[in-house]
Amino acid sequence: MIRHLTPADYKSMAWANGKGVTVEMLRVDRDGGLLWRLSRASVVEEGDFSLFPGIERNLTVISGPGFELVGQGLHLQAKPLVPVAFPGDIALRAARVTDPSDDFNVLTARSVHLPKVQVIQGHTHMPGGDTLAIFALSHSTVNGIAVARHDLIITDNAVTAEGHIIAVRLFQQSRVDLPPVKSGTAAATTGGSSR
Repeated sequence: MIRHLTPADYKSMAWANGKGVTVEMLRVDRDGGLLWRLSRASVVEEGDFSLFPGIERNLTVISGPGFELVGQGLHLQAKPLVPVAFPGDIALRAARVTDPSDDFNVLTARSVHLPKVQVIQGHTHMPGGDTLAIFALSHSTVNGIAVARHDLIITDNAVTAEGHIIAVRLFQQSRVDLPPVKSGTAAATTGGSSR
């Protein structure tokens, strides 16, 4: 099964501090807690990142100059198109924000394997068996399906893609039956397992 989500399917949520918005593309829960989440957000000024106890984070700047993440013994560079991983329960601040930057985020429960996050440009083939999330940074094709900028493909099938994408492999123990899409124009295409 392949699920194709578009921005019309995403959910926008204001930050608690009122200084930004998170666009949640897909969230999967297990046993009453977050298993994994894919989202986008903008960093427009210096400030604290939210704490997510028991969660691992992976952030990729997708537009803008990037920024630094600093705090509690960590000093990380969030550079354009370079995934950076960090614990969600360490207090971090965005620093050296010179211009707004948009980022793509993967949150996973610490109880599962860390996801593999790659920025790929051109032609690629990825084996199936795990949950694959393909986020289009520009118009691309995934298994022959045309995807627009910021569309998301979720599948456990093998993937052949052409374009500029972020590929996220959520390993076997993260696989679940995906929740139904509640709004928008999401399309599902059969072609294998529906896990």
